[in-house]
Amino acid sequence: MDPSAPVSAASAQAGPGTRKIIPIAPAESESVGLYEASKKIYPRTVRGMFARWRWGMVFLTQLLFYGLPWAQWGERQLLLFDLAARRFYVFGLVLYPQDLIYLSGLLVVSALALFLFTAVAGRLWCGYACPQTVYTEIFMWVEHRIEGNRTARMRLDGESMSLEKLVKKWFKHLVWIGIAMWTGFSFVGYFTPIRELGMAFLQTRMGSWEVFWVFFYGFATYGNAGFMREQVCKYMCPYARFQSAMFDRDTLIVSYDPKRGEPRAPRRKGIDPRSMALGDCIDCGLCVQVCPTGIDIRQGLQHECIGCGLCVDACDTVMQKMAYAPRLIRYDTQNGMEAGWSRRQLLRRVLRPRVLVYSAILSLLVLGLLASLVARTPLKVDVVRDRASLARIVEDGRLENVYRLQIMNATEEPRDYRIAAHGIEGLTVSPGAAVAVGAAQSRWVAVRLQVPYGAVPAGSHTVHFDIRDERGGFQVSEKAVFLVPR
Repeated sequence: MDPSAPVSAASAQAGPGTRKIIPIAPAESESVGLYEASKKIYPRTVRGMFARWRWGMVFLTQLLFYGLPWAQWGERQLLLFDLAARRFYVFGLVLYPQDLIYLSGLLVVSALALFLFTAVAGRLWCGYACPQTVYTEIFMWVEHRIEGNRTARMRLDGESMSLEKLVKKWFKHLVWIGIAMWTGFSFVGYFTPIRELGMAFLQTRMGSWEVFWVFFYGFATYGNAGFMREQVCKYMCPYARFQSAMFDRDTLIVSYDPKRGEPRAPRRKGIDPRSMALGDCIDCGLCVQVCPTGIDIRQGLQHECIGCGLCVDACDTVMQKMAYAPRLIRYDTQNGMEAGWSRRQLLRRVLRPRVLVYSAILSLLVLGLLASLVARTPLKVDVVRDRASLARIVEDGRLENVYRLQIMNATEEPRDYRIAAHGIEGLTVSPGAAVAVGAAQSRWVAVRLQVPYGAVPAGSHTVHFDIRDERGGFQVSEKAVFLVPR
């Protein structure tokens, strides 16, 4: 202990050889917030190849989404998932819940296609076709048309409330709500015939579930595309978190070339950057202003980047004005950026083992799914035993088992089906007449199987129902059990 150090009064009174702990007042510490309020992003409008591609995908996806429910296939809706009737109508196909394997196959194909596209060129789905991206683009276009460009929107939000601001804000939200409600209505139109749904809406007799889903989907569209926007991509979407597992060093991603762009600094047009020991980047910040998620691509790849390419368009516009070479920001790979590969060399690396494996599996699944649909029998049969009467002896001395058969006609025409059975000698079927089933309908039929009493030993015996379409030649065989009591 330093003898020259000051000693407190309490310490002096304690006497020699005694150690007394003196409490020290804690120093003031800075509070650390666990949540930082996000700043509103005002994306700047940009023109270019990737901006045109984005709007092309907006038109294509929305033409399909809004148009398919209104398209007709004969006398019915082209695409309809009728949950109440347990029928799925997909073009010329009529699918039942027993055809769930096709939906599973479609989901697997979609997942593999997503993996393939991501391995080749990054987040193409996020940047061009994701509903969040598409509706955000539509809502921002409405905002731009009503409130003005980026500078005008920032100025309007910074002003105090006025009549002009009130009118613009209310008008913008009314248009947003109209788009959101029409989106919700179109979504429900995939599960309820949309023409009937429209008439029910006009007559104010829509069902409670239909009203709920129209408003729920509409509210989700209004909130996500109008207010949350990039927050959905940053914090809610899981795809941004596991995308890196599907990237490799030969994946095309939006990249900034630091070798060419650094050091960056503003300068006048016509000045050779090499004479000032500068790179091509003039630090204008347009790449940040046009980004829908508000990131700076010059800081490298970030999980918020959705790969839309708008920063490429903005940078190319600046490079053109400065008379510099384009593609300071471009789609490139890590290996290509480091080695300075040409476009042809980049394309050669596309057909690498990972991509070939994805492509092979995807092709096999698609071919298998299509072959299964082509070879699919448009007839489904379920066999259920009548539990009220497992086995009984009828008047003519024959042993009888009763079954209930659900015959499902998966065609667009009425069909007649003949029921037969085999598996036990002397087995007869009643009724023997053909069973008529309407187009895309199902019918439950009570069927009685009889054998001479004592013709077979006691126990359970396997039999097969054969249901044959009398006109189309389709036949389905279903196994059942015939019980003989002891």
